[in-house]
Amino acid sequence: MTPELGNEPVVAVLAALAEPTRRHVLDALAARGTATATELAAGLPVTRQAVVKHLAVLDQAGLVTAHRAGREVRYRPAPDALAATARWMADLADAWDQRLLAVKHLAEGTAAE
Repeated sequence: MTPELGNEPVVAVLAALAEPTRRHVLDALAARGTATATELAAGLPVTRQAVVKHLAVLDQAGLVTAHRAGREVRYRPAPDALAATARWMADLADAWDQRLLAVKHLAEGTAAE
């Protein structure tokens, strides 16, 4: 079975992670475990407003969750969407391995004749 890219959660994760700053935001959040946009912006070369926008995209992709703690909004990594994307990528790699093995067998069979 060939994995299809029409899987919307996978598409959202790949689109979110395609932007380098979002990967940096997610890495920083993963290192901290939980943080506010202000805390994350302090360690990144972008404004707090930019971090908030990146966190919104990551949230829509299911890569982070937000919860209010008093006046703060705290974010934490959400591993399920990333794990599902990793499984999709592993399935895709397996499908390509099978195709390449079939090509190899075909080429070897042709060369042996």
